[in-house]
Amino acid sequence: MELILREYNLKLKHTFTISRKSIDFQPSIIVELKNDGFSGFGEATSNPYYKTTVPVMMQDLEKIRSIIENTTDETPEEFWAKIHPHLKEDMFALCALDMAYTDLYARKKGKKLYELWNYTTDKNPLTDYTIGIGSIEKMVSKMKELPWPIYKIKLGTKEDIAIVKELRKHTNAIFRIDANCGWGVEETINNAIELKKLGVEFLEQPMKADNWEGHKEVYKHSVLPIIADESCIIEEDVAKCHKHFHGVNVKLMKCGGLTPGRRMIEEAKKFGLKTMVGCMTESTVGISAIAHLLPQLDYVDMDGALLLAEDIATGVIIDYGKITYSELNGTGVTLIKVL
Repeated sequence: MELILREYNLKLKHTFTISRKSIDFQPSIIVELKNDGFSGFGEATSNPYYKTTVPVMMQDLEKIRSIIENTTDETPEEFWAKIHPHLKEDMFALCALDMAYTDLYARKKGKKLYELWNYTTDKNPLTDYTIGIGSIEKMVSKMKELPWPIYKIKLGTKEDIAIVKELRKHTNAIFRIDANCGWGVEETINNAIELKKLGVEFLEQPMKADNWEGHKEVYKHSVLPIIADESCIIEEDVAKCHKHFHGVNVKLMKCGGLTPGRRMIEEAKKFGLKTMVGCMTESTVGISAIAHLLPQLDYVDMDGALLLAEDIATGVIIDYGKITYSELNGTGVTLIKVL
């Protein structure tokens, strides 16, 4: 098996701002695995919050090139278990590799990923579209630029309620709120009351990740469901979220790929938690992989490629929240910008 690593700097359509950062470009690594005339693709993006960069990911993957390239016909689960000890300190790199291997495995089997997993796609949820923090005029402008049935609104300012009130004047779409750890306990409970009146469906990670006592208090008193993001990183975190959150947002890069991500979703369901998968401003490579998990999800945030000025791949197509799969097997991805 051949390992090919490519580095991209994905340009965004607009400056993207959340409570802790603003970006205009998103560095990304694309992993390609080639074997028997087939190619599988995976992706991971850099993220300062999780202290991960593309150069570090490339370095970590190069260190185990021989192990990767000497792999033969292991299942994705067997491959992940073999590689995890070598990349347990770099889950983002592990994600890109696991995604590429799973894609390759499915293509060699002549199946799409959801077919490999025996999922049915007739009840797939719609994806939201994210509106980053900005002036109210700019946020309204972004909504008008792309009318959508569900918007995920990034908050964490001193004027959050006023922002949502103003945005509500311009659309009847469902709102989801992501404060990215920007609120406190009372603030969350009080904001939930007002936001419910404004057609908000749920709140995502309103408080700091390690504030477990606060999460428990909000879980008891919030009039809106609370979905964990930064508090739910790896598989062991799902159990912690039980009776602290109403659902979990699984991020494939944080947990190490599709293989552990599927296990996390199954675990969440056992606890009665709502299931969601979110993206991290990746291209259609990563987004297409997420799409095959849709049959297992209550909610999804897979708009990353829609935020780009220029994509680097084809695969899943998203139209007004609805996902259409590629006719190709695996994740259905084809690179259109090969470096």
